[in-house]
Amino acid sequence: MIAVQKIGKYLGKKELFLDVSFHIHPGERIGLIGTNGAGKTTLFHVILGEVEPDSGSVTKPKSVRLGYLPQECAPRVDKTILLYAMDVHEELNVVQAELKLLQESLEMGTGEEQCGELAERQSHLHEKVEHLGGYDLEARAAKVLAGLGFTDEQMDRPVSTLSGGWAMRLELARLLLSEPDLLLLDEPTNHLDLHSLLWLEEYLLTTRSAMMLVSHDRAFLNRVVTRILELEQGRLQEYAGNYDSYLQEKALRQQIQQASYKNQQERIRQIEQFIERNRVRKDRARQAQSRMKQLEKIQRIEAPVQETSIQFTFPEPPRSGRRVLELRQVKKSYGEQAVYDGIDLVVERGDRIAFLGKNGAGKSTLLKILAGAEDISGGERLPGYHTVPGYYAQYQWQQLRPECTVLEEAGSVSGEMPQSQLRALLGAFLFSGESVQKRVSVLSGGEKARLILCKLLLQRPNLLLLDEPTNHLDIPSREVLETALGQFSGTICFISHDRHFINRIANKVLVVDSGEIHLFPGNYTDYMEIWQKRLEPAPGCGAVPLEDKPKTDLTAAPKDATRKRLEAERRNQLFRLKKPIQDRMAALEAELEAAHEHRDSLAARMADPTSYKNGNTIQDLQKAFQQDRQRIHGLTLEWEDLAVQLEEIERRFNASLT
Repeated sequence: MIAVQKIGKYLGKKELFLDVSFHIHPGERIGLIGTNGAGKTTLFHVILGEVEPDSGSVTKPKSVRLGYLPQECAPRVDKTILLYAMDVHEELNVVQAELKLLQESLEMGTGEEQCGELAERQSHLHEKVEHLGGYDLEARAAKVLAGLGFTDEQMDRPVSTLSGGWAMRLELARLLLSEPDLLLLDEPTNHLDLHSLLWLEEYLLTTRSAMMLVSHDRAFLNRVVTRILELEQGRLQEYAGNYDSYLQEKALRQQIQQASYKNQQERIRQIEQFIERNRVRKDRARQAQSRMKQLEKIQRIEAPVQETSIQFTFPEPPRSGRRVLELRQVKKSYGEQAVYDGIDLVVERGDRIAFLGKNGAGKSTLLKILAGAEDISGGERLPGYHTVPGYYAQYQWQQLRPECTVLEEAGSVSGEMPQSQLRALLGAFLFSGESVQKRVSVLSGGEKARLILCKLLLQRPNLLLLDEPTNHLDIPSREVLETALGQFSGTICFISHDRHFINRIANKVLVVDSGEIHLFPGNYTDYMEIWQKRLEPAPGCGAVPLEDKPKTDLTAAPKDATRKRLEAERRNQLFRLKKPIQDRMAALEAELEAAHEHRDSLAARMADPTSYKNGNTIQDLQKAFQQDRQRIHGLTLEWEDLAVQLEEIERRFNASLT
């Protein structure tokens, strides 16, 4: 269908890629991968004909129809969402306009002969509309929009009311409905929740269109593509199979290349040594000359390329209490719209909780409430002892100042860290040399994500609250983040639609559904295989998995008055049992914080050389320091004993309910 032959492209003097060749056949599903900045989007524009290559050519039939989804798009049209989604066939629009004129002519009445001609033309146009799929276009558009998360109510709203993420979903819906010969999708999953992503996977597996897609979602690539093209260091390599197959094949190729390179280097060394030993000897001059010619003819094997990636680990955070954060009967409303109406949640030290649920279910709102970035309408938000939260927002630009440089933005949270150390840390996030002086306003999405991760690292939190942290990160950067989070000794609550990432990080899954939350042990696979089936279905309905429930089934069934009263009594009973212990624990935490501060002030005075001028002074300081240490130890033991008592009360109470 399309032949790309030895194309090359430069950005200024920088070689983006060279000698890139491949074919796209009808019905193929190709994954295009590479680090951010490798040239993937530029290659798409070359295939589309929007950018001329500096060398080589792209051959495609004139009749081939291409459909392209960019990373960002903001439609400006005065239409409803449904009508704009349906406006995808220019030829269909022309035919329908002619049909309308014909109908008006027939209704006005004409001569018998002319009327027959018009009726024949009308019949022909009706056949054409049917061929172009015009009669079921509205039904198909509604189905695609629903699959991508739009509700019936949204479909009649103006396009101008959509946020950036929803506008991209609408553009994706239009593209799928247009059914081009080749789909070019540039990171199509970035603005989708997990439910819509799963729907898109199924759709792409059944469409007749060929596709070439850029994605950093490894599970998505594994499910959808059958061939991988990798842009690396300006060269393109081709691999059969999905992403896992690519990893295996690439590792094997690198082993072979490394072995071949090593053998060739050894052979070159031997030849060079022979030449060095014999080039001045008359009896060996001919052999030395022969070896020199042999050396010139050797086609050099390159060493395997190692891409630069971010390298970091989270520093050891201060130890928090066992209960890191607690929500008690929390309510949250926006005007008359209630998001949560009395939810309880306890986040404990060492938890790694993945939040799941459809877009609009309230995942980001819940994360903001935990971070203290969103006010609650009722209930209590109770941070635990020594809890230091670090919040990563989904939209990075909300946290960054566009007028600042990278160095200034990182320096705003670095405290007294020497600039040399700060520059070294920025270097670990691929900001080195002059790039630290770049303005935030000109950074790419991936660069902004790396800068916010760097700022988060500088704050030394022991509770990480991450909203889609992998968006805009390429696969190598995601893997580094996974490794760093895997070694992090604190607590993590996060939202992600990257199933591979969830499986690597999560030890609990929290499902947000219709204002209710359900907490399960395990990762995403555990939830899908075990816990999803156990979610209580609505009365009168079969057990429908949460990810597959239609919108109408997502409203929780109202609880009857008796059940509500019993639950309220149980909550009150548990509250009365827990409150004295919780009050004492809160008092202990306040005492511990004051004791830590006093001990730290004594340590600072002991570090001051002037304190040693008077022997009595330093002895008093040391004695007070030891007393503070013993007091902190005693308070900590008491706090831990109370925490155990609290857990035992909850265990016994829960056992009494079963």
